[in-house]
Amino acid sequence: MTNKEEPMDENNHSPERKLVDKIESDAEKKLQAKKRGSEIIFGFGTFGMIGWSIAVPALIGAALGMYLDNKFNPGFSWTLTLIFSGVIIGCINAWRWIKKKSLEN
Repeated sequence: MTNKEEPMDENNHSPERKLVDKIESDAEKKLQAKKRGSEIIFGFGTFGMIGWSIAVPALIGAALGMYLDNKFNPGFSWTLTLIFSGVIIGCINAWRWIKKKSLEN
């Protein structure tokens, strides 16, 4: 066999082929990194949305409960009752939001 009749396998290791393979590999890595980055940002957004959807009703319940406790002085704590109610309402809202988002995807 002469130099001009090299097997096809050796042509796959030519400098041009190595360069093309390297560029394809780098491009794929960048696309995957971009995809992971957007997933991470979406995850942070989801955690934030869930956190606020639970925290806001709980804080509103605490404020309203403290007002009612100071105004009427009942035999039980409106503050604790309304904080608990706010957390329950917030959890239901978060669950509905996650269910809606999962159906969209």
